[in-house]
Amino acid sequence: MGLENAPFSAAEYARRLAKTRAAMEKAGIDVLFVTDPSNQAWLTGYDGWSFYVHQGVILPMEGDPVWWGRNQDANGALRTVWMDDDKVIGYDDRYIQSTTCHPMEDLAKRLGDMGLERARVGVELENYYFSAKAYLALVAELPNARLVDATALVNWQRLVKSPEEIAFMRNAAKISERIVRLGIELARPGLRKNELVAEISRAGILGVDEAWGDYPAIVPLTPSGVDATAPHLTWNGEPMKAGEATFFELSGCYRRYHAPLCRTVHLGKPPQDMIDAAEALNAGLEAGLEAARAGNRTRDVANALGAELEKIGIKRAGRCGYPIGLSYPPDWGERTASFRATDETVLEPGMTFHFMPGLWLKDWGLETTESILITESGPAEPFCSVERQLFVKD
Repeated sequence: MGLENAPFSAAEYARRLAKTRAAMEKAGIDVLFVTDPSNQAWLTGYDGWSFYVHQGVILPMEGDPVWWGRNQDANGALRTVWMDDDKVIGYDDRYIQSTTCHPMEDLAKRLGDMGLERARVGVELENYYFSAKAYLALVAELPNARLVDATALVNWQRLVKSPEEIAFMRNAAKISERIVRLGIELARPGLRKNELVAEISRAGILGVDEAWGDYPAIVPLTPSGVDATAPHLTWNGEPMKAGEATFFELSGCYRRYHAPLCRTVHLGKPPQDMIDAAEALNAGLEAGLEAARAGNRTRDVANALGAELEKIGIKRAGRCGYPIGLSYPPDWGERTASFRATDETVLEPGMTFHFMPGLWLKDWGLETTESILITESGPAEPFCSVERQLFVKD
């Protein structure tokens, strides 16, 4: 495709490669094999729905990265990566879902051709896209190499966003605002949940102005009533009911960048304990945003939230936030730092998080969240501007 058509500038890709190679050198890695599609896209621009087969990016310490994957997906790489065509290589379809051979046999040969048969090869062991069989096959085919764990090595380099990335996230946030407001506007007793989600999904793909919508890494999460006591249920064909709350955990997506946002709507008068919890949650969000300053730690955000919730007797377990940005299914989080009481990550300008203090109690669920940017000075900046409240519709 060439850099002239890539989503980011040449300087931006050079920055990413330099950061990653510095981390490789620190870890004693000669060549990195990246299978996470988010990390592949971040390094090369590759964008295709082909992550159900083995593919990856080979990153040596010098020269451009190499995209490696199924032959029929190589044309997709030629259309989306910034490197020259000779940096795209494919393997034969006989390896696909075979019981007699494995794609890692081809990868091992490619590494050998690059003079890396005795290298320290970094692989993402804790990853949705790199199987146990792939690891065993690679070990067998590279007996003189040493495979080392490079889980999240690239992910950590993505933690501080560039101005170019933040601009993409602002576009995603515009879409997030629209679809959350649409969900609240359309919610009414008798409306089938799948019909509501269909309208949300349509609006998310249409986007806002010039910010066209891509598919999000997580489908709309819109449970109601008792189902909302679970954070990760989706939707069904049942009608919405008076007396129930529904939370909308949604994200716009622009060129694979996300800005998740959640709000809750109650149809009819909510119970007093939900009203009290919503007020405490808002106070916790304000306190957390104030604590989310450059130089503070991720734990400070979690502790600020927890202190407000404990005032009304809610002890919220678990983390309440995670980094966001570029992502593919099944998750829009970056799987590095967390907002939780034990996390010591120092906040830096340009970091972006989904501050996500959902409450999933015995009889109902409540979510009010913000995607936020750590700024040079002062509290964190929310990407979206939807009113922070429990929405009530008669």
